[in-house]
Amino acid sequence: MAKLPRRQFLHLAAGAAALPAMSRIARAQAYPSRPVRIVVTFPPGGANDFTARLIGQGLAERLGQPFVVENRPGGGGNSGVVEVVRARPDGYTLLLFSTTHTISASFYSNLNYDLVRDIAPIAALIRTSYVMLVSAASPAKTVPEFIAYAKANPGTVNMGSNGIGATGHLAGEMFKMMAGVDMLHVPYRGEAPALTDLLAGHVQVLFATVTAAMELVRSGRLRALAVTAATRWQGLPDVPTVGDFVPGYEISTWAGIGAPKATPADIVERLNGEINAALASPEIRAKFTDLGTILAISPAEFEKLVVADLEKWAKVVKFANIKPVGTPGNIP
Repeated sequence: MAKLPRRQFLHLAAGAAALPAMSRIARAQAYPSRPVRIVVTFPPGGANDFTARLIGQGLAERLGQPFVVENRPGGGGNSGVVEVVRARPDGYTLLLFSTTHTISASFYSNLNYDLVRDIAPIAALIRTSYVMLVSAASPAKTVPEFIAYAKANPGTVNMGSNGIGATGHLAGEMFKMMAGVDMLHVPYRGEAPALTDLLAGHVQVLFATVTAAMELVRSGRLRALAVTAATRWQGLPDVPTVGDFVPGYEISTWAGIGAPKATPADIVERLNGEINAALASPEIRAKFTDLGTILAISPAEFEKLVVADLEKWAKVVKFANIKPVGTPGNIP
């Protein structure tokens, strides 16, 4: 067999090496060629469902294919995750996941998935703060005054929450841990009844979402002592953060888009760019304003957020010795 001239050999070799990169670029440019589904692990009508539908609409407009939201409630938000983990990693099955799922990792001991191992973070969408609330009649007008009141009345201060293991519950447990106060946890089935009992004086403090608390605070029926995020929230600009008085305290919930772990990196990058571009549109920004702060970060930054949350909630769940009621409803 005749030998190829060196220059011709190097040219062919370079061309062959470029083929995988060219095929990846071509695949990303061709994506999506059919409808994409976004699995939401909670029923229609909630914040996660709204967020998924809003970003799905933005992606459909940008990419020319439907992004269809499929609600898969059950098992505290875990069954739908398993469905995505088992889906083909081709970019056509996405997951709307959130803080709820990083809490579940410590809350449930028998999950048959692992967020870090099984889900590829694509793009974070929004971060939402909670707010520390007391009734308008409470003697505590600031976080330091509340801490002093709780320490003077150990075990007699009732802390309401929107359910065992919910973010509002863990926000309160983290406050107990870091402020060194003893409060009795009183769980409710959702925020509405918890807020009602806070207004009635049956519980003395509640960590609630800013969206649920906003009108009650603005009307003066409830007092917002602080928000739980690292910075003040634009909707309550005069309310300080818990961290201003309890150094290191920070809790915020987030929602983002993920996919099965083996989803090609070029598709992940394409979706990240398109999602971040959609988040920058005035229409989506306006609709997200009342919910929280838009996050437009890289997949690597989003993964760091997920890992940090997993570590944070593991500490809080262990401190509070929280046990789940029932089972997570995994798919065998």
